[in-house]
Amino acid sequence: MTNRQLEHHDHSPGGRKFPLSILAHDLDDAVNIGSLFRLCDALGVEQLYLTGTTPAPPRRRISKTSRSTEKHVAYRHADSPIEVINTLKTDGYTIISLELTTDSCALAQMDFRRFEKICLLPGTEKNGVDQMLLDISDYTVHIPMQGHNSSMNVVTATAIAVYEITRQWQTDR
Repeated sequence: MTNRQLEHHDHSPGGRKFPLSILAHDLDDAVNIGSLFRLCDALGVEQLYLTGTTPAPPRRRISKTSRSTEKHVAYRHADSPIEVINTLKTDGYTIISLELTTDSCALAQMDFRRFEKICLLPGTEKNGVDQMLLDISDYTVHIPMQGHNSSMNVVTATAIAVYEITRQWQTDR
């Protein structure tokens, strides 16, 4: 038997959705937004919130990068991230920012299994998570960096965080 690469038609969607949302505030690059849609589809994120200046579908660059997953991922565009966060908190979500701060803990050190629902806030391409969002977050986590740079691409960092959160939830639920 040979080890054969599977093709798209060989894939059967799992269909599992986790009680995990992502709030993308003031992300400017449509390619990053398309990649977030693809990430949400791939890892079972239930909702993507696009706030502030973050572009929303329909946009050709989003659709092209997402490989049309924006048609399968629940999303909502809103002007104010604060209103979205307040609603999520009322609905029982824990708000977790993904940012290196004086109070952040390493991603792998956080026990995500203790939270019923999570909304993850990645930072912007240039400035990270806005201070007003850090102030209303319940927790802040970071990815320990080994190199000279203290950051990585927003979608790459979000993918690492979502994978860790869902990995922990899968071992407990």
